[in-house]
Amino acid sequence: MATTPTDPAPGGPPSRELNDLAALKVLAHPRRGRIMRHLAAHGPATSAGLARALALNTGATSYHLRELARHGFVEEIDSPHGRERWWQAVRQDLRFPPRAAQSPEIRAAVDEMTRQAFAADLADFVRHQDATGADDPWADTPYSRGTIHVTTEELRHFFEEFITLVKRYKRPDGAAAPDVRTVQTRFLAFPSPDPEVPETPQSSESSESSEPPNSPASPEEA
Repeated sequence: MATTPTDPAPGGPPSRELNDLAALKVLAHPRRGRIMRHLAAHGPATSAGLARALALNTGATSYHLRELARHGFVEEIDSPHGRERWWQAVRQDLRFPPRAAQSPEIRAAVDEMTRQAFAADLADFVRHQDATGADDPWADTPYSRGTIHVTTEELRHFFEEFITLVKRYKRPDGAAAPDVRTVQTRFLAFPSPDPEVPETPQSSESSESSEPPNSPASPEEA
């Protein structure tokens, strides 16, 4: 999900700016956020299947799905198994209004949704590390932390280039090879905060790089 209403990448899903407070509150609901993340990562499911996977009440899950569908975030699809109702996440490029254009209510909903999403991402990352053996080919998933020096306009372009790259590796439903897995990708960029207190210069003997290392699979920054 993007956070700026810039032009969507070519060939991607349609762009939708989320400026409706009611729709944002639907996404900011913790259980609905979990449902959306599960559908995005694992594909279509029934309300009963979602309830089992997420340890939720089946009736409440059905209600949450209907609310998500009412605001255009999920949709019902043809059932492969008779009368069961199957749901999938709607493929769309969701964008938030610029922060300066957000009302206090919308900003609060966006902030809460973002907080929940990144907390869930970190929990999933830790769970992957704990559950993956060293000899598993997916054990060495790349990660990187770094800094760039840009203007606000350059950062917007940087972000759109990232979105274009991500969409290059998306596959149509049913077109994935047997060894393909759903891989979570995230983008987070913000200016380094000013120090709250003056820093004491370190001596040359004790000074170290301020950047943490990249993973072995990631290229070192210049």
